[in-house]
Amino acid sequence: MWFFGGLLVVVIGAGCASKSDKQARQRAALMAAQQQQAAAMQQQQQQVNSSAVWVVGNVRNPSIPWTQDLTLRRALIEADYQGPGDPNQIVVLRNGSQPTTINAKDLLGGFDMPLQACDRVEVR
Repeated sequence: MWFFGGLLVVVIGAGCASKSDKQARQRAALMAAQQQQAAAMQQQQQQVNSSAVWVVGNVRNPSIPWTQDLTLRRALIEADYQGPGDPNQIVVLRNGSQPTTINAKDLLGGFDMPLQACDRVEVR
């Protein structure tokens, strides 16, 4: 009788162990899937950030997606300047180059320039 009772405990215990093992594997698989998703989202965000132009100042949309035909004028329009009047000065910062300062009156008078990915435009 003790033998069958002990055998029953072993069988039930084995069933519990395999159920908990299955749950542990499911948790591990879920965590792995979540980590892959987080990594994919991070990579996508890095791609977006590296192919954007940043407009700093009193603007509604600071991140402008970069395209080959993006110009300073178009970036400023897309950024939606919110200042009370025209900005005094616009500075374009490009990695590895000296800042380019543009008078806002020149821009309003027709001056424009192409922008590159990762350029930073400061509206002052």
